[in-house]
Amino acid sequence: MKRRDFFAGASSVAAAATVLPSGAVWAQAAAPVVDKDYVKLDRPAPVDVPAGQIELLEFFWYGCPHCSTFEPILAQWAKKLPKEVTFRRVPIAFREDFMAQQRLFYALEAMGLVDKLHVRVFAAIHGERQGLVKPEAITDWVVKQGVDKALFTNHFNSFTTAAKARRASQLMNAYQLEGVPALGVAGRFYTDGAMAKSMDRALQVVEFLLAQVRAGR
Repeated sequence: MKRRDFFAGASSVAAAATVLPSGAVWAQAAAPVVDKDYVKLDRPAPVDVPAGQIELLEFFWYGCPHCSTFEPILAQWAKKLPKEVTFRRVPIAFREDFMAQQRLFYALEAMGLVDKLHVRVFAAIHGERQGLVKPEAITDWVVKQGVDKALFTNHFNSFTTAAKARRASQLMNAYQLEGVPALGVAGRFYTDGAMAKSMDRALQVVEFLLAQVRAGR
């Protein structure tokens, strides 16, 4: 969702499970257009990958229904990424009351529980209508998933989690994020469903951009 009334084109997101076109195919089709389907950042965003790797970021918010719809499609698509692409999720906090869910993700990540609980968080919020907004409600829910309360609380309140949240805010500003779900490529390019007209096409735009980066363009 946008900072201002964002719609990410989630209605056609299911088509993203199809095979995306390679860089060669784009030569025969209508290639994505800069400043229309994606933007090239005026100032590169910081990246956190070794030399030879390409960083791909997904910006999301657990409270966003479009992110919830997009998540299983993205997860399937990400499994097919080239080995030189490093994919990371970045929880954003447009407002102060988003910050607890941001800490939730980083606590789960630190505990190695993203694969197990990431989708469950979306389901709890959007399917079961649970109000996972305040730290107390979040902690109670996590404990019901069989997670040790003390260990989770330590990670939730840790300096490392706070530092990662600050880094997420820096990335949000560096990419000039307008809404979620959104995708950042190599610290240089940004696209979302509003620009690409749907999230399935946003993934196609990312495929195109990755090919451009891999070709040194």
